[in-house]
Amino acid sequence: MLNFLVAESETADEREARRRHAGKSSGETYAATLRQIRPGAAITIVAPADDDARIFDAGELRAFDAVFVTGSPMHVYDDTPEVRRQIAFMRTVFASHTPSFGSCAGLQIAVAAAGGKVRKMPERLEAGIARRITPTAAGQDHPLLAGRPASWDAPAIHGDEVETLPADAILLASNAVTTVQAAEIRYDGGTFWGVQYHPELAPGEIAVALRRQSADIVDLGLAENEAEVERQAALLDALHDDPDRRALWWALGIDRAFAEEASRRTELVNFLEHLAER
Repeated sequence: MLNFLVAESETADEREARRRHAGKSSGETYAATLRQIRPGAAITIVAPADDDARIFDAGELRAFDAVFVTGSPMHVYDDTPEVRRQIAFMRTVFASHTPSFGSCAGLQIAVAAAGGKVRKMPERLEAGIARRITPTAAGQDHPLLAGRPASWDAPAIHGDEVETLPADAILLASNAVTTVQAAEIRYDGGTFWGVQYHPELAPGEIAVALRRQSADIVDLGLAENEAEVERQAALLDALHDDPDRRALWWALGIDRAFAEEASRRTELVNFLEHLAER
């Protein structure tokens, strides 16, 4: 039986806020997605940023087949106790040599832990759908992106981005908005695969995130007003309920690959397949 550890990068307050709006914390969403992909897997959820969090050593983490690091509103460049605890946890994951995967802030935490840099995105954010993600030459042959076409769209919501990858990292995919959309990071004997987008999220969860950041989206000029944001969120809600509705594909500017759950989860499935081959 597979044994997974899901590390929430949200604080306690952020977890409760997400439960009120989306029904689950980020870690609970990850766990639900993993259970659908790998029924029967044992899943433990921890919150390394909390001040009373259990502190694992590398030996304890070796008991897990994989560690997953979630997204969150955490700003990795802030020197706060929560960020320091999260980065310390990630360094222990690397030292344990346990395979790890993360999305959005999960990628950023791994980058910072391995010596790279994260920044606030200059005068923009990527909200709703990351468009035309394209593999690099290295990414074309990397197992993380197996089955991906020459370009694809993915669920995304982030205002921070990787500025500089650490040494021994491989850039796997980019788009016009964010240079680091996917990467492999090697540090202290460990390997992490990560993406800036959200293969674990359904369209309805992205709709919730858009509504929560509606004012920011308008302030940055991505929408004229909050009513426009609501229209986009409503389309994503409708796609969640009826992914085969072609009129929604046209309205959102997406294709079947974004609409289909299995395709959105490509990177997670590829990571799990790679585990099985080890």
